[in-house]
Amino acid sequence: MKDLNSAVENRAEHRLHPRYFSGKILVYHPEPEAYVAGIRRAFPDLEVFFGSDPDFLRKHIRDTEIMLAPRFPVEALQYAQRLRWIQSTNSGVDFLVPVRERLKDTLVTNARGVHGEVMADYVLGTMTMLHWDFPNLLRQQAAQQWKSKFVDPLSDKTIGIVGLGAIGAEIASRAKSAGMTVLGMRRGSARLGEPVDQYYTREEFDEFLSQSDFVVLVVPATNETYKLIGAKELSAMKRSGYLINISRGSVVDELALIRAIEDGQIAGAALDVFEVEPLPPANPLWTMPNVIVTSHIAGNPTDYPRRILEIFVENARRYLIGEDLINVVNLARGY
Repeated sequence: MKDLNSAVENRAEHRLHPRYFSGKILVYHPEPEAYVAGIRRAFPDLEVFFGSDPDFLRKHIRDTEIMLAPRFPVEALQYAQRLRWIQSTNSGVDFLVPVRERLKDTLVTNARGVHGEVMADYVLGTMTMLHWDFPNLLRQQAAQQWKSKFVDPLSDKTIGIVGLGAIGAEIASRAKSAGMTVLGMRRGSARLGEPVDQYYTREEFDEFLSQSDFVVLVVPATNETYKLIGAKELSAMKRSGYLINISRGSVVDELALIRAIEDGQIAGAALDVFEVEPLPPANPLWTMPNVIVTSHIAGNPTDYPRRILEIFVENARRYLIGEDLINVVNLARGY
């Protein structure tokens, strides 16, 4: 699986000695069966408890050493006495950042590398739909209207990717294979061989936005990225430009986006994440003719549990023999 072994530096602080292992693994998940079965197949001698009720979590986290879970009620951490490693089934672990002091002696690893392929599919698919105005084409079909249409090829367009981690790099590769010009923004320096035509710094954000026909957000939810896209940034985009958000709802000022679309400041958007989820029925984004709304599904491959188990089993093997884990999260940075 791509990027499975490339997520963490080899540092001594990522190591845990097997003598600390108590033998109790807790799977806290609304659908735990596939994870539990996979863990038991890989480690038949280890004790695995599973459930999805907050009371169950509070009861069992006390003497749990390893936990596999998506987002969970962080209040339960006050009861944890032996917790040494949390394997998240998600990539984003922003909900743990406010309680990171409680996790000073606990490693957190995430699902980095699981989502890249399908999220790149989602971006290329919605980008094509927006470019061709498929929402309107579908309305014409429903009304049995036969109308001609002419469009530029995507290869004439420029995509601007904010966040060039594993997912952003996969999107860049797909866009480049479609002949698009690829612009990128990232915290660190350029990587050798990355399919990006030009890099921009945070200080050059307005220029980056003004050059992009499609602005794709692939950043974690942190203090730095909170409302990264607001009224000022939307006004810097092309009036013919589209916004695609597959990161977190907190990255976009939703009210400013609604106003920008209503006023024609940008051409439209494809949104998989929102400030409030599920998206409330009264939110105008649902019915905007040039907006594609999906229910936080862009990163869901059909074999999701298998992909997570690949990471977990590899990490558990490393944990038991005292090796560095992969996909370790730096909670000070939030990702």
